[in-house]
Amino acid sequence: MLTLPATIPFLGWTWNDLLFLVLAGGLLGSALFVVLGRNIIHSGLWLVVGFLMLAGLYALLGAPLLAGAQVLVYIGAISVLILFAIMLTQSKAGPARLVFHHQAWAAALAALGLGLLLVIVVGATAWPLADGSAQPQTSANVASALFDDFVLPLEIVGVLLLAAVIGGVFLAKKDDARESDSDI
Repeated sequence: MLTLPATIPFLGWTWNDLLFLVLAGGLLGSALFVVLGRNIIHSGLWLVVGFLMLAGLYALLGAPLLAGAQVLVYIGAISVLILFAIMLTQSKAGPARLVFHHQAWAAALAALGLGLLLVIVVGATAWPLADGSAQPQTSANVASALFDDFVLPLEIVGVLLLAAVIGGVFLAKKDDARESDSDI
């Protein structure tokens, strides 16, 4: 059986460091494609890639339950819902040139300002050292906290999601009714 060395030859990095750099780079790259993409469907698909990279980061950090929830909830449900909403509401006859296409300089200036603010805040923060006393969370602990301590917020979120789905179906049916009336 082939075993990997503890560090990467010629680099001296650990494999976890390389995997983190690949996942973080993939996450940042997919986020850029989401924002800079001209096709909204492709941007939605890049969002799925970004969610997958984030799930990989969670798994690398030792939180497999959170990684699994990321895959099930965000990739399996939220991304599909977003793509469904985009495809349902996307108009075929949109304006050729949008107003915000002429404001790229303002967006670049705002992004530069926010990036500078982030660098200042990260540099000025006194980061505590990890003492290694983190307790691993089991699925039983998470389920106990979710269904004992936070059962009311969980139910509220469930009702809000149900209302959003019913509203989306209502809007979709309303548009179909208008199109069938105009065909007559």
